Amino acid sequence: MNVEDLRLQQNRAKQRVTLAGALVNLLLAVGKVAAGFYGQSQALIVDGIHSFSDLATDALVFVTFRFAGHAADETHPYGHGRFETIASVALGLFLALLAGGIVWDAAQRLQGEAPLWHPNRWALYAAGVSILAKEAMYRYTIHVARKTRSRLLEANAWHHRSDAVSSMVVVIGIVGVLYGYHFADAVAAIVVGLMIAKIGLQLVIESAQELVDTALPARRVREIERAILSTEGVHSLHSLRTRRMAGEALVDVHIQVHPEISVSEGHAIADKVRDRLLQEFEEITDVTVHIDAERDVAQAPMKLPLRGEVIRRLRQAWGTLPFAGRIQRINLHYLGGKIHVEVYLPLDVISEAVPAEKIIRQLRQAAKPFNFIGSVQVYFTADTPKGTELVHEKP
Repeated sequence: MNVEDLRLQQNRAKQRVTLAGALVNLLLAVGKVAAGFYGQSQALIVDGIHSFSDLATDALVFVTFRFAGHAADETHPYGHGRFETIASVALGLFLALLAGGIVWDAAQRLQGEAPLWHPNRWALYAAGVSILAKEAMYRYTIHVARKTRSRLLEANAWHHRSDAVSSMVVVIGIVGVLYGYHFADAVAAIVVGLMIAKIGLQLVIESAQELVDTALPARRVREIERAILSTEGVHSLHSLRTRRMAGEALVDVHIQVHPEISVSEGHAIADKVRDRLLQEFEEITDVTVHIDAERDVAQAPMKLPLRGEVIRRLRQAWGTLPFAGRIQRINLHYLGGKIHVEVYLPLDVISEAVPAEKIIRQLRQAAKPFNFIGSVQVYFTADTPKGTELVHEKP
């Protein structure tokens, strides 16, 4: 299964669990508000209003998953995962504001500026049903969230768990009132509000960190680094960068390979690094690998001519040599601030009158005036080597 198919499958799972949560929240919201009024519990009514807010956030989460599940396109080449992150920030702010209203109202009642509520056993039974239902939804949602690596869905799961815990606080408050502590219900409402506020603010902070491309945890980065370094052909790495997008992780890295391998071999090593990270780290969905022949950290940029200019100058310098027309291939290695040249000639250019040593000396001597040339290596081959010709031409 490719990445896009996996994303589609995961997105459908997210939408299913969100719809199930919305249905449960609708039933609980109506039931708790009704039971709160009938049972005279402010904490239970607040909890019911909280469930109505859950219903609204479920709608927000569902719509977000619909947008975030769209495949990458020209305007969003990395996909639409940031919609999920933005929705997480909005959800967190909404919860924090809701919690502030709950705490303020309960505090007013404790100060005598509004009458206290006096709940009965019906409110207690309703709160008990809410605990069981919300804990079941938490377990279902957190399972899907961890399977799909969705921070927004995980937040929604903890939202369910917070509802269960808040209902437990409501139970304690109601029991307290039944035993003569008339302020217990309002205190329970304040505790529930503070719990909701903490969850909301934590969600805002975590999602905001994702929006500014905060790296993966240090332990995870070290695991990624070890996986890269243990890949065959990788000598070292640097500039390893990671960032999150919704439940996914993106990685880019510079790896150093042997300086004289072919471009295709370097590309094969890069592909191996990419495939390994995608296979071994579930959350990673995109890897960019930059190949370095040598470490380029803290080095001044090399102002060296490219192949076309180098070949033109070498042809001028070697043009008078009798064997210049027999050159089959030239490789250029840009290392250490110089260009190191490899020249391939057929074996039959060597004769008693023109030995190999003389050919090598003439080629090196003719290239000596060019200060950008580091070395000239000459190879004599029995077969015509296939590769880059003397004159670089675009296909």
